[in-house]
Amino acid sequence: MDPRHLELLRRLDELGSVTAVARATFRTPSAISQQLKQATRELGHTLVEPEGRGLKLTSAGRLLAAGGKDVASAIARVQADWEDYLGDPSGVVRVAGLPSALAYLVPSALRRLRETSPRITLRTVDVDLAEHEFAGLTSDVDIVIAHSLISERPAGTEGLSVECLATEPIDVAVANAHSLACRDQLRPEDLVDAQWIGVPHGFPFTTILTSIEHVTGRELEVTQRIRDNRLIEAIVASSDQVALLPRFTTPKDAGLTLLPLTGVATTRWVVAVMAPDTAERAAVKRVLDALHRNS
Repeated sequence: MDPRHLELLRRLDELGSVTAVARATFRTPSAISQQLKQATRELGHTLVEPEGRGLKLTSAGRLLAAGGKDVASAIARVQADWEDYLGDPSGVVRVAGLPSALAYLVPSALRRLRETSPRITLRTVDVDLAEHEFAGLTSDVDIVIAHSLISERPAGTEGLSVECLATEPIDVAVANAHSLACRDQLRPEDLVDAQWIGVPHGFPFTTILTSIEHVTGRELEVTQRIRDNRLIEAIVASSDQVALLPRFTTPKDAGLTLLPLTGVATTRWVVAVMAPDTAERAAVKRVLDALHRNS
């Protein structure tokens, strides 16, 4: 049994298409198709079958893909042990994630890595996606920083390694001159007549607005849906509109007042999402240690 065939089936299972596997492994779709045919001949079983315009794994293919994950994780563990034997971990660790979480986690992580692991280089890319889209980045980077207000495991991360790095309250942001700014905290019923700046559908903060509507039985007026927190801050600070913003990474001098919201769940999990074999790398483990926040 050729381990390269197991790795190919694992990649196809994770990425979902021959084209995606080709892109992730820097090969052509034709080369991937040829390797699948070779694996079928050598193993004597049909491993993939047509589905629409693409291919899907058969039950035999899924069995071997699961075995491929085990093999990849075992190799990564041996590699990690070897790196520990040789000394301090080294190399490049690629991180992608939502800007607000990266702003909270990465600066302190870089300071810790400079002190404890100077041979590790962190490469960071900021992305802002719907919750279920973060998992797809694990084929391109080592660690994906995602978030969820529903559970510690964001939607779409089944089969991946997930580790909680921090928890963070999400507050209601109003301008300093807003009539609500003098309050110590807010309840859902205090907000039903407000004009909201929301985030696109599918983004985690949307669940808080949905919870407010469920508790109050009122539909909220969402006037705009914006991804960028800095833009949201600027609009809220200069208007009567309200929004949801993370407590730890919203600037203190932005002309805003952040108010805790009671009566609905408002805490998000900030997590690291990784392919199981990637999570075994010594350098990745060292970066995860540096990223953790006790909050």
